[in-house]
Amino acid sequence: MRALHVITGLGVGGAEQQLRLLLRHLPVRCDVVTLTNPGAVADGLRADGVRVRDLGMRSNRDLGAVPRLARLIRRGSYDLVHTHLYRACVYGRIAARLAGTTVVSTEHSLGRAEIEGRPLTRGTRELYLRTERLGAATVAVSDTVAGRLRDWGVPAARIHTVPNGVDVAAFRFDRARRQTTRAALGLPGTAFVVGGVGRLVPGKRFDLLIRAVAALPGAWLVLAGDGPEAGALRALAARLGVAGRVRFLGECGAPGGAAPDIPAVLSAVDTFASASREESFGLAVVEALAAGLPVVHAACPAIEDLPADRAPGAVRIGSASGAGDPTEELTAALRHRMEGGARRLPPPPAVDHYDIRISSRRLLDVYAQALDTPTATPTVTPTERALP
Repeated sequence: MRALHVITGLGVGGAEQQLRLLLRHLPVRCDVVTLTNPGAVADGLRADGVRVRDLGMRSNRDLGAVPRLARLIRRGSYDLVHTHLYRACVYGRIAARLAGTTVVSTEHSLGRAEIEGRPLTRGTRELYLRTERLGAATVAVSDTVAGRLRDWGVPAARIHTVPNGVDVAAFRFDRARRQTTRAALGLPGTAFVVGGVGRLVPGKRFDLLIRAVAALPGAWLVLAGDGPEAGALRALAARLGVAGRVRFLGECGAPGGAAPDIPAVLSAVDTFASASREESFGLAVVEALAAGLPVVHAACPAIEDLPADRAPGAVRIGSASGAGDPTEELTAALRHRMEGGARRLPPPPAVDHYDIRISSRRLLDVYAQALDTPTATPTVTPTERALP
């Protein structure tokens, strides 16, 4: 089987990194096309031996991207096209249909009111649903996302849950790596260090982590990631007088980058915090659990979709109603962790549930079913040919 993966961009992000990890474990010949931004993950894929092409899409309304992509699919004689992220799903589904190729799409980032961190609009939803019908299947990265797709009106028979996965062995705690990373980051050997990982965007609410650490004398914070909020978060740390206790690492794990990789960061910290307003999965939380860290989290379907005993080291803050002060709740939870002292936990059952090898096998089953199932041929109208 030959498959073409189409993704919106290949900068460092959760969906992008997940694609790279998946291709390492998927026993299928795969190429990748990025609509735009062939960033650090593109370099990583090429280092893994994957052929990556940049479609050079100039804007959201670059309609010429559709025939360019359709021609590329035809020339490659691919058995299946797999699309990732909103823009690639919309354009990729249309192009694959024009090329006469079966298409499967993964929904990575559908929240209650946002998609890929941007507010959902009626036009966004309508375009998504119209093009969704062009595919053979839609993959949800969590049961929570599967439920949101059903609520949107996607037929349940077309939805397949294939959770994001982690390479469990890569995150196993290493004491020597902890000491080396702490020294490299200038962290005191006995300091209590909180870790946070993700794109520095408003929805991740990293400002709450900075405020909580500011209220905990002696605590330090390490933030791994980059994004448009980086400047504002640095300014907040300075304003609260904790700039010296916060380490901003930027993008981690990029080939040739100076920052340590995420497993090294997780070895160096003592607890992990995720204050995201909403998530479609919560991969960073699972990685932290794999590293044996106690976790404090807000929205995290990866944990909430499982029985409570699958992740005993994870504590949830906040409520569905949004009542209470999230900064105070996070501060109290971190204070409790700090007073209890640094400790490592055995990776909980939730980690094995999300092993990347299991996810790859589940995805192969979706591919097999999609290739055996003929799809309807709805007409693509002109109103469906551009993003809102």
